[in-house]
Amino acid sequence: MTTTARRAPADHDIKDLSLAEAGRRRVDWAERFMPVLRQIRQRFASEQPLAGRRLSACLHVTTETASLAVTLQAGGADVALCASNPLSTQDDVAAHLVRDHGIKVYAIKGEDHETYYEHIRAALAHRPDLTMDDGADLVGALHMIALNRLDDLAPPVRRWVEALSPAERQTLVKGVIGSTEETTTGVIRLRAMAKDGVLQFPVVAVNDSDTKHLFDNRYGTGQSTLDGILRATNMLIAGSTVVVAGYGWCGRGFAMRVRGAGANVLVTEIDPLKALEAQMDGYRVVPMAEAARAGDLFVTLTGNIHVIRLEHMRAMKDGAVIANSGHFNVEIDLDALKLAAQGPTPVRDFVEEWRLEGKRLFVLADGRLVNLAAAEGHPASVMDMSFANQALAAEFVVQHAKTLTRDVHRLPRELDAEIARLKLQAMGSSIDPLTPEKQKYLASWDSPRARSHDQHAGRDPAGA
Repeated sequence: MTTTARRAPADHDIKDLSLAEAGRRRVDWAERFMPVLRQIRQRFASEQPLAGRRLSACLHVTTETASLAVTLQAGGADVALCASNPLSTQDDVAAHLVRDHGIKVYAIKGEDHETYYEHIRAALAHRPDLTMDDGADLVGALHMIALNRLDDLAPPVRRWVEALSPAERQTLVKGVIGSTEETTTGVIRLRAMAKDGVLQFPVVAVNDSDTKHLFDNRYGTGQSTLDGILRATNMLIAGSTVVVAGYGWCGRGFAMRVRGAGANVLVTEIDPLKALEAQMDGYRVVPMAEAARAGDLFVTLTGNIHVIRLEHMRAMKDGAVIANSGHFNVEIDLDALKLAAQGPTPVRDFVEEWRLEGKRLFVLADGRLVNLAAAEGHPASVMDMSFANQALAAEFVVQHAKTLTRDVHRLPRELDAEIARLKLQAMGSSIDPLTPEKQKYLASWDSPRARSHDQHAGRDPAGA
């Protein structure tokens, strides 16, 4: 872990610029699987919809994010990028963006808490009029400034804000015309702000797009979470008992993948509808207290806090493996574990052993996003759709900033459908058109469907 925070320079703060060539090669590989975003980039380069805009993004700095950042830049934006997780940055990609595209990047894999928030400060110091979030950290900081809740800011951000005049603070917040949000966790936070009447500008919830959550959350998280666990542990999934905490789209995707690998899958839930769906999908649904005694591998994917608590860990068998694939590292109560157990002892990269009452428990990636900390995140093909949504959402905010209310908005469904159409086209698939006759039939209330049914049944449609 990086242990010394330093004030980020104005233009970038990354690990090593000499890694840029390796990063370029990996970004080129990822772009082969991102045809939708490439098409958007071509149009952006021609039309310049983001010309003159200062855009600060707090995202996982990966090969796919690099493609998004370059697309936004092609559209005319002056882009600053910081990491949305201390362990998710790919240092060679960060170097490539700085060296080959001149993008301001503030991200180092393994950065400590102080450095993480110093990088968020640098992104805020870019004085954006557009922000792009993966977890709402940038938006959250801006709202603490707007509400004068400076004590709630991390020290690097607070010290910088305290040096600004009240007028400068107001200008910083008022200058933001809108934002986009990538994650379920972030959207939950933003809707809470809107409900409380404190949201300062409109936000487009990219996560609400069908081409995001139905694909990224299910297929992306499902595969990349399993990938991260396998890279960290090399454990055999077949025949093991895997406990999946949460049956939202991310939980569905992961449960599907581990069952396909031969696991016995238990699901824990707090929502009766999701629990019922898991049951009818063929999984055994049990409370965490019961699952704790049976599981070999536990994975949280809820977006909530303390899903696995100390009493659960005390009930686990010797050698149990615990991982998280929710956005923040709060789903496993590691603070309680640290007080009750001995450790941590590093065992492998991203694997730490804790001794709890004579048993060994193994926590992966310090309870952070295992798919990004121990692996490379989602495959580029699925991020193609997610980041197409991000790019179009940024354009949408610019186009409609004067009319959008201070609320959480969904990207228009026609844009969602267009992303799906482009993705199908790139995959070599096509669909039937909706003919005028079919369109009229679906839209009418006095259609011939009842008369047709009566005629087939041998009855007089007039009722004679």
